[in-house]
Amino acid sequence: MSPIRSATIAALASAVVATTLTGCQFGGAEQDTSPIVIAADLELSGAAAPVGRTYQRALDLKVEQLNSSGALNGREIKLKVKDNRSDSAESLRNIADFSSDSSVSAIIMGGCNECAVGAVGTINEKRIPTIALAASGAIAGPVAERRYVFKLGPNAPDSAAALTTELRRNNIRKVGMLVSDDDYGREGASALKSELDKVNITLREQKVKTTDTDVSQQVQLLASGKPDALVFWTSPEQAALAATSAQQTTFRGSLFFDAGAAGDLFLGASAKATERATLIFTQTMVIDDVIATTPAKAARRQWFQDYTARFGGYNGSSSFAADAVQLIADAELRAGGEAGKVNRNGIRDVLETSQMDGLSGPIRMTPDNHSGLMPQALTTLVARNGRWRLAG
Repeated sequence: MSPIRSATIAALASAVVATTLTGCQFGGAEQDTSPIVIAADLELSGAAAPVGRTYQRALDLKVEQLNSSGALNGREIKLKVKDNRSDSAESLRNIADFSSDSSVSAIIMGGCNECAVGAVGTINEKRIPTIALAASGAIAGPVAERRYVFKLGPNAPDSAAALTTELRRNNIRKVGMLVSDDDYGREGASALKSELDKVNITLREQKVKTTDTDVSQQVQLLASGKPDALVFWTSPEQAALAATSAQQTTFRGSLFFDAGAAGDLFLGASAKATERATLIFTQTMVIDDVIATTPAKAARRQWFQDYTARFGGYNGSSSFAADAVQLIADAELRAGGEAGKVNRNGIRDVLETSQMDGLSGPIRMTPDNHSGLMPQALTTLVARNGRWRLAG
């Protein structure tokens, strides 16, 4: 076992076990050895299946790591996974089933914005803590109406601010934006326009449905406006299609990807079209370019290596799923309550004040903010020789 891996597991064990000592070192209460049951509602088939399968791989790996770490105070995590088929109605049925199961501590939802937003009412009514991995800000806010709902992943205003900084640094004056016609896309278009207006950069946009498999017409229309740069605020699959389409037009400017367009580390068939493109995303995507100078960076590097060794490649979104498991496990151990009985209200209360330097970056939940990924988690990546690299 490498020194970094040993140090990482030791740090994990110390952090998790330390949270449980207060509840068990006095009074001699019987140790709780019941499983920590985490349910997952994922897009394992249908249009969003690629990201859903990424999340499932990440959940399986993270659960395996925690269960073998000795950090759960004699307990083990068990996953219950249901496929929502990329359909919000099916997702809602899954959420209802999970919330009716008294053994389930919390739910992790996948990348479907409509699924998460549509389930908010049921989640609050059933009072089951839920962490969504989808990007829409409407999932976690307003907090007063979403007390049991939390979100992990980049936020549109943070991504828009980081993109604007890069556009301005590259002296871009005119931008064409391809944006998905969903909640996150609309948030993104509004946020980016607001940021660009501050620095006098003009914006023209074209929308695509989340199910579109041909975006060439929209890209052609954007290119005809002769922008200095194109911004793709879409799914990873559509961003790759858009980059290839742009290459087939007269456009010769720069390409910029929003954090939601991040997918696999290696760009595959779109490598040539995306060469020198800029992506706003978390550092973990390229942690093999980073010297592990802190325990948090060492943990991210180890996660990257473990995931790559297991699955033969790396997907940027995997760290969000892993961090969701960690947050729920920590909250379960800290929430207390009667042995063998799930304390969902206690878990919710702990999640609402959770802070950790996660695999995705710094995460801070507060009673006023249930979307925990901090803006500092985002950095600038550049496509070089068929993969994403740290800029600079």
